[in-house]
Amino acid sequence: MIENYIKAGKIVKEVRNLALKEITNGMKVLDLVNLIEGEIINRGAFPAFPCNISINDVTAHYTSPPKDESIIDGGDLVKIDLGAHVEGFIADSAVSVSVEGESDSSENKNHYNTQFQEELIETANEALNTAISTIRAGVEVGKIGEEVEKTIHLQELKPVANLTGHSMDQWILHSGISIPNIKENNPHKLEEGDVLAIEPFVTDGVGLVSDMKDVYIYRFLRNRPLRMVQARKLLETIKTEYKILPFAQRWLEGDEKTAKSNMAMRQLISSRAVYPYHVLRENSGARVAQAEHTVIVEPEGCLVITE
Repeated sequence: MIENYIKAGKIVKEVRNLALKEITNGMKVLDLVNLIEGEIINRGAFPAFPCNISINDVTAHYTSPPKDESIIDGGDLVKIDLGAHVEGFIADSAVSVSVEGESDSSENKNHYNTQFQEELIETANEALNTAISTIRAGVEVGKIGEEVEKTIHLQELKPVANLTGHSMDQWILHSGISIPNIKENNPHKLEEGDVLAIEPFVTDGVGLVSDMKDVYIYRFLRNRPLRMVQARKLLETIKTEYKILPFAQRWLEGDEKTAKSNMAMRQLISSRAVYPYHVLRENSGARVAQAEHTVIVEPEGCLVITE
C-alpha cells in the first residue's frame, strides 16, 4: 500500500513541476489538462480526478469540457490541481502560478499585478507548510485549521472558509474527514496512517465560494432505474472505467459504446446516479491562490508524498 502511495506522489510531483514549466500566455486550457493527464498515464498511473485548471476568481472544479476554447492569459492567477492513483491509492496536489506575459484583458491590466498575486501564492504555500508542521497522530483536526487561518491573517488576507482539505482512502477521494482552513471546534484526532490532502485557499475577497451553473466533473453515486438505453450504457461504462473516482465528460468522448448526448448525462444527474461537481467561484470576484500536498500521518509528524 505505502509503495503505491509513494509512487503516485512521485508521479504527481513530476507532472506538477512539468506543468509549471509548460504553462504559457495564450495556451489553451484543454492543451494543459491533456498534457497533465497524459503525462500521469505515461508515468504508470491514472488520473485520480480530472485535472482542475481554475483561473482567477474561479476557485475549484474547472476542467475543460469537450472542445474547450478557453485560453490562459498573461496576468492570470492559475491554480493547477492534479491527482494520480496507483491501484486506487491516491496522491493529490495543487500549485498556483501567476502567468507571465502581456494581457489582452482589461481586468488583468487594471486590477491585479504580479507582485500582489505572488503574495497570494506565497501565503498559500506558507499556510500549507504551517499546516503540515502541525500534523501528527493525536492532533485535533480543528487545530490544523486554526494554524492555517492564523498564518493567512498575519498577511492581512483571508482563507476560503467553506473549502477544506480531506482524507483519502483506496478509490475514495473524499473519505470522511474534512481538514478546515479556519479555526473551528473539531475535536476529531488524527490517527497514524491517515492519508490527508491539505489545501489552503487564500484570497483578498470575502473568503467564501458558491456554485456556478457550469458542471464538467462528475462521480458515480449508485445504480438507478433508467429509462434511456443510452443512459444505462453510459452508467455502466462510468462504473467500469472510473469506479467512484471523479471523471470528466470529455473522457467519454470517442467511446462508441457510451452515449455522448447531454440528454443521457442529464438523466444520470436527475436520477442521482451520478454526482455533479459545480465549478466554484469566489463570491466577491476576488482572485484565489491554492497550495496542496498529500501527507500520511505518523506518530511524530507526517510523510509528505507529493513534495
